Formats: sequence, structure tokens, C-alpha cells
Amino acid sequence: MGEKPLSLLVVDDSRSTAAKLARSLDSPEYAPRTVPPGPELSRLALDADLVLLCLEPLADPSSDEHLALLRRLMSVEGPGRGGPVVVVAPAEAMALRVAALRLGVEVVTEPWDDEELRARLRRALSAHEVLVSLASQVAELQKLSVLDGLTLLHNHRYFQERLREEFRAAQRYDDALALILVDLDHFKAFNDTFGHPEGDEVLRKVARVLQQSVRETDLVARYGGEEFAVLLPRTPLTGAITVAERIRKEMGALRAGPELTQRITASLGLSGFPHRSVLSSDQLLLTADEALYQAKREGRNRICLHSPMPFLSTVPRG
Repeated sequence: MGEKPLSLLVVDDSRSTAAKLARSLDSPEYAPRTVPPGPELSRLALDADLVLLCLEPLADPSSDEHLALLRRLMSVEGPGRGGPVVVVAPAEAMALRVAALRLGVEVVTEPWDDEELRARLRRALSAHEVLVSLASQVAELQKLSVLDGLTLLHNHRYFQERLREEFRAAQRYDDALALILVDLDHFKAFNDTFGHPEGDEVLRKVARVLQQSVRETDLVARYGGEEFAVLLPRTPLTGAITVAERIRKEMGALRAGPELTQRITASLGLSGFPHRSVLSSDQLLLTADEALYQAKREGRNRICLHSPMPFLSTVPRG
């Protein structure tokens, strides 16, 4: 069974050039379809392997109608979308062909040699495949640059960026923002006893618990070592306490170690905005950190809330 033919979308108002192209590309390799320029063109271009845009000189040389159409088609082209655009224009349309070349597209001059036409189409497709591959690699690198390699949570750098963005948004729209810092209890002792591979598995388990405990709009990040950050946009402290308690209980149900006999617990520090002592993203982080260390001092496996009112500062263990 042969390869599937390449779908060519031939855009031609008069259809005269399209008929010539059909004769030149009369082979099982191509499956041309001719359409006039119109409102459906961008949608049709999404499904094409390659777009041939047939252009004729306009009566008004100052008009940019052709280039506007070319730019519209080029905006569709891209990874996971439409194929490359090739302009077909007569030899006398020098300015039009130069303008198309400057935009970075392949140009076929009419009249053309059939072998040259096919070679230019293959070159356009090959260049497009390289660009798609590069775009995919760049996207993957960008993804890796914001993820923690072990837990696949967002990393410290990304968390800091989002923290600043979400705090600015909360200030601008007078909205609530909560932050929970989560630190595993006695994790160093666990690593020393059972080894780092077992410790890494604990971190992965904790990451899954955290992700399952929050909404899609929330952010979970590995803050560093055995410490995690949970950022809760548009969440008042009362709602954040509920989330923190859910996390603490779910983590308490985890078991680790070679025989799955070791219980995992964590201490949680919670802070929120608006609050009279939280005037910046740095202060939100600092106050959550202070609450976390208060939880450590008070015996671990608990939630502490930053607050100027002592009776609100600790949520007892359930």
C-alpha cells in the first residue's frame, strides 16, 4: 500500500493557474484541492499539508491585499497546525515575489519547470518539518526549565515567578491569595536509614498527594529538598485551612520504606492576603515560612497559621 498523497490547498481566484498546477502535479504523490480566497480559507488551510497561493499583479500597485492574504495564511502555519505556504506568481510580478521572499516563503515563478516546481514544494515541506521539530524541542526545553526533574512538579524558579504574578493580581483586584508551605517531618533521618532511592519515592508520593488535593487553578511546586509550596489564588484563609488539613491527613495515610511500614507526616505553615502584615509577595512567603517553623517547634505533624491573633495561630491535629 502506497503512502498517503500530500494534500495541497491551491488558493486561486481565477482558477487558471490552478488548472496548470493540477497538470504539473498530476501524480499519486499529490492531492490538490482548489479554493478561492474567502472567510473559510484559514480553516481549510489547517488541514492541508501544503498551501499554494496563486497571486496575480493587482490593478492598484499600492494595494497590500495580496500580502495581507499571505500573512493570514502564514498565521495558520505552525506545529500541529497547517503546512507551509508557497507563493505562485508570474515573472512580471517582481515586487510581489520579492515581498513574499522577504516574508520567508518559497516562491515559484510562472511559467515554471515541472521538476523545479516539485523540488521547491519538497524544499518547503522539508524546511517546515525542521521548524516543527525545532519548535517541539524548544517547547520541551521550556517545559523542562520550569519542572522539577524528580517530582515533575513546578520548580522553585517557576513558583517564585507565579507567586509575584498572583500577588500582583490579588492586589489589583482586591482578591484573596493563600500560600501553604509543606515540609516533611524527619525526612533526613528517613533518608539516612533507608537510602536516597526510597527518599526519592517518598517525594514522588507526596507530590501526587499534593496535586490531588488542590484545584487545577492552584499551583503546587517543589520549593526545595523536602519542602513544597501550594499557592491558592482566590482562596481566603478559611478555605486554605481546609486544603491544608486535607493535605495533612492524606499524607498521614502514606506509607514508605522497603516494607511500607514507615508513616509519612508533614508540618504546614499557612499565610494569606489580604493581611495587615502581608504587603508583598516576599512577606507572604516569609510569614508562611514563620508559620511552618512554628509548626515544627510545636511538635510537627500540624498546621500553623500566621496571624496576629494567638488563638487563631494553630490548628490542632485531628
